[in-house]
Amino acid sequence: MNQVLEYHPYFPQPVAQMGSSAVRSIKRTTVRDALEAYLTDLKRHGRADAARDARGRFKLTVDKDPLADLALEAVTRDDFEEWRDRLVPGRKPRSVNRQVRSVVAALNRAHELGHVGNSAAWSLKSLADNTEDEGDTAIFLNPAQRAALIAAADEHTGAFLRGLELTGARPKELAAATVRDFDGKAVKFSHRKGRPAKVRVRYTVLGPEGIEFFARRAADKLPPAPLFTEDGKQTWRRHIWARQIRAAAKSVNEKARGAARIPSGVGAYAFRHARISELLQVFNVDPLTVAHQTGTSLAMIEKAYMRFIPEALQEKLAGLKARREARVFPPATS
Repeated sequence: MNQVLEYHPYFPQPVAQMGSSAVRSIKRTTVRDALEAYLTDLKRHGRADAARDARGRFKLTVDKDPLADLALEAVTRDDFEEWRDRLVPGRKPRSVNRQVRSVVAALNRAHELGHVGNSAAWSLKSLADNTEDEGDTAIFLNPAQRAALIAAADEHTGAFLRGLELTGARPKELAAATVRDFDGKAVKFSHRKGRPAKVRVRYTVLGPEGIEFFARRAADKLPPAPLFTEDGKQTWRRHIWARQIRAAAKSVNEKARGAARIPSGVGAYAFRHARISELLQVFNVDPLTVAHQTGTSLAMIEKAYMRFIPEALQEKLAGLKARREARVFPPATS
């Protein structure tokens, strides 16, 4: 039987048919259905954790919004911009952009899978974001505050926070770390970064305290087992650790006064910020090593942590920045 190639306006490549049956079916669905197709596709490719994280985002931002029940092929740029506007109250631009990117990526993949729609409708430009820190708003906890928060938390949350304090890892990275990622001296962390997102892997070297702590976490566990769990079994989920940290902070602040109180809005990222700032300020580790150890960039360290860098290193970084700018924008010649 001869194969017939039929062109469809929503696909740049031809849709192959065998007789009258299309090899790739065209799906006319709602935005909600397209997002569900994306989640199913993630699970099919063994990315259950990513699917769970995306499911939480969609539940928070789309499921109860009018956008969810609109036909994907009929939805317009205005529909998506109005949806984004409804996300703005109570959220920072960075948070809104993160939620929007998640939905856009999902719909792009659904489009590839055959769901009919115009990708230009949901390709929104990011909102202006002048926030200089990464993750949550930069809150720096001193050692006494961190110790109080860990002590007030339940056993599993306290261990998770201690792990963040010793590594400076992103909470999501530490939550995903397994026994096999700890080699006795360092912990392997990975995260996705860039567009398109690529997996970036690094090894965070531990000090004596860190080695002892992680050895206890890994003891008597199989290599695939997570180093940290929310209840002894379940891998940590973002909303659970956020809830537990809020509860611990509330407990501390019931008795604490003045500088001993835990700042409002504290989150797991505060322990990452503290580690980075102390590596720079207390231990005088050079910024390049700190960036490598914690998986951040020199640019981010310059923006968010400059006040913790010794003055001599600040001058060196300023000189490097000036030379970079001189190469990009050479002085005008007469």
